Amino acid sequence: MEINGLSVLLFKTNIHTATDKEFMTQLMAQHQINQWTVDQEDVDCVLRIVSNEIQLNEVISLVSQHGYQCEELT
Repeated sequence: MEINGLSVLLFKTNIHTATDKEFMTQLMAQHQINQWTVDQEDVDCVLRIVSNEIQLNEVISLVSQHGYQCEELT
């Protein structure tokens, strides 16, 4: 999906606690991903990234390497 020429990537995750979200904040900053959110109220804990800098598989690998589940939300 695209918004204003930027790619919007959506993922199903298990990022559901405040500690998880705090860790993701640090991880995303390290990888210069500035536009992202996690909907912890959603059953799928949807991770949404808006960027043209990172690809779908890179996000899955990055998040999975740190022990979290991450798959494309279709």
